[in-house]
Amino acid sequence: MAIDFKKELETAARNMIFVHDPDLLIKIIVRMVVDKVKVEHASILLFKPERQAYVLTVSGGSLAKKVPIGLACFDKDDSLIRFFRERDNRLLFNNEALTVENIQNALKNPDTKERLKSLMGDVLYQMGLLETVTCVPSYYRDELLGILLLGKKKNGSKISIQEQDFFVALASNMSMAIRNAYLFKELKSELDKKHQLFMRTTIALVAAIEAKDNYTHGHTTRVTNLSIEIAKRLAQKNKKIVDNKFLENLHIASLLHDVGKIGVPEQILNKRGSLTIGERNKIKKHPEIGVNILRPIKELEHSLVGIKYHHERPDGRGYPEGLKGEQIPLIASIISVADSYDAMTSDRPYRTALYKDDAVKEIGKLSNLQFSSRVTEVFLELCQEGKI
Repeated sequence: MAIDFKKELETAARNMIFVHDPDLLIKIIVRMVVDKVKVEHASILLFKPERQAYVLTVSGGSLAKKVPIGLACFDKDDSLIRFFRERDNRLLFNNEALTVENIQNALKNPDTKERLKSLMGDVLYQMGLLETVTCVPSYYRDELLGILLLGKKKNGSKISIQEQDFFVALASNMSMAIRNAYLFKELKSELDKKHQLFMRTTIALVAAIEAKDNYTHGHTTRVTNLSIEIAKRLAQKNKKIVDNKFLENLHIASLLHDVGKIGVPEQILNKRGSLTIGERNKIKKHPEIGVNILRPIKELEHSLVGIKYHHERPDGRGYPEGLKGEQIPLIASIISVADSYDAMTSDRPYRTALYKDDAVKEIGKLSNLQFSSRVTEVFLELCQEGKI
């Protein structure tokens, strides 16, 4: 059955838009060429900036068994690469595609300059080594991004002019898609670096908070780890309520849940005796102080509710707003259980730590009063399984 090249090109172009991984993109292209045009193999020499060379990155079909990926490597001065970088193919053949037949005819032509004959002789030799009958360059503006290498057709027929035109158009679309994929990859890398910097800054801020309170060293890390464990178990039960974005927001909120204690005097945080009502009220302001500190950072918008409301209670007796039941965001309810459990099982200025079993029983007893019943249920499950 005849191939509808226009339709195949449109489909390929449409699919390329949604692929942001350069390696995956060219794998898809190679697989499509082998399947649709029925060549013995299709491979791509792709320019790798880190190596400043063109590397056999993907190969489909017979050549893959003979030339391992990454082994064939051509620098910019290599004959095959130089031929396309200098655009000699267009000068000679008025076409982007280069075939063995083109070269053989040019070598026989007395008008072909000796320099080009020497260059094409080398190119022909290399194509033979790569079992390639057609090469199609892929340019972004005047920059050679890669070369599509095509083996013979399985039925023994020649690659037609129509098929060559298809490959040239495909290579043109491919160059733009590869360029976009590289830009997306670079952008993602930059965002990852910024995210890592943000997290390191956050951890440094947490260390500054804990330095104020002699009795809570390591508290933030433990609360964060426990919060994530609870959220992951909730995700197993209902993926709609806990996704990757929720986990990221929870991670940040749990790390920063006590950031507002920076605004509470150290003598109150480290007081050994009972707190006065005034001192207790100052401590109760730490969620709102934390939110006021962090509000200018727009990226933290969805983490702020966890910081602000992690001392709210389903019975309405929490602070700062006295929210009840489902009014309390899930992210805050998770931190509440993790925070309270770690507080109960840690020594504090005003009391010694509870045994783990006693703390677990206390949290179970306060389900739907101080703690969300949904979160408490998951917490108790994890305790019974020995994961806490």
